[in-house]
Amino acid sequence: MKASAPPPRAVGKLSAPAPRVLVIYKKSAFQLYVRERRSPRVVALLRKKHITVARLRAAHDDHVGTLAAAKDVLRALGTRAVFRYRAEVGAAHEFDLVVTLGGDGTLLWASHSVGADVPIVAINTAPTDSVGFFCAGTKDNLADVLADAVAGRTRASRLARMRVDVDGKRVANRVLNDALFCNVCPAATSRYLIAYRGLEEEQKSSGVWIGPAAGSTAAQRSAGGRVLAVASQRLQYVVREPYKPNGERYQHVRGLVAPGESFGLINKMRSGRLYLDGPHDAHPVEMGSLLSFTRSDEPLTLLGLRRH
Repeated sequence: MKASAPPPRAVGKLSAPAPRVLVIYKKSAFQLYVRERRSPRVVALLRKKHITVARLRAAHDDHVGTLAAAKDVLRALGTRAVFRYRAEVGAAHEFDLVVTLGGDGTLLWASHSVGADVPIVAINTAPTDSVGFFCAGTKDNLADVLADAVAGRTRASRLARMRVDVDGKRVANRVLNDALFCNVCPAATSRYLIAYRGLEEEQKSSGVWIGPAAGSTAAQRSAGGRVLAVASQRLQYVVREPYKPNGERYQHVRGLVAPGESFGLINKMRSGRLYLDGPHDAHPVEMGSLLSFTRSDEPLTLLGLRRH
């Protein structure tokens, strides 16, 4: 087991007199599909006032308004704020605080660039269209949330993250939500062996979810897993739709992985895929490859996590 991560930088001691703040923001669907890509289909649906795009413009206006307000607040607080689109995040280690403007997806995206010693606070910019589980506030309390975060008055939570190795090579060390291992085609059967606690069990299913406690309210829960306490240091694995045609029982359908333990999967498919924290970070997995999942030594320091 690796040594634990260093303690987070004291949030109340941001560099004076001008704290360095990195703001990571998303672009709204309206911005991407209408203004930048000029999608004929989306434009036509908007003209027809189709139900599928009914809230597209309103969500855009909420997001843009919150982004502008954040710039004003951070300027008034005397910070040295740098704004970056989330696809162009870059390194975050030289900053005292990271702020995300978007929803849970933006927080997840940004978290991959943030180490254990830099606190991060998330703002939900379109709460009518986003869950915002990880978010500390919205435009309605934006000024207070940012002022408290900059001043070090916000409660910090240390969220466990997950490390993922493929054939002994690390591919990720900051998975906050979950990993999905499955066939490259979601309509095809996933074939693999679970290698855990001295047992290798061959299975067929729609794939396997595995992740730390922060992701247990999402896909893990929907697939039949438990909701873990947010401070839990354990990982959870949940098999999606296990296929047992002859009535046999699998020993490992869902369970918890303690700190220091490793949960393994051996791929039996010609084309497997590993998805980390959503669809954007995808890795091909060759037949016979061993995937290992352990608790990371880099937790995330999240500010203002509300009790749900």
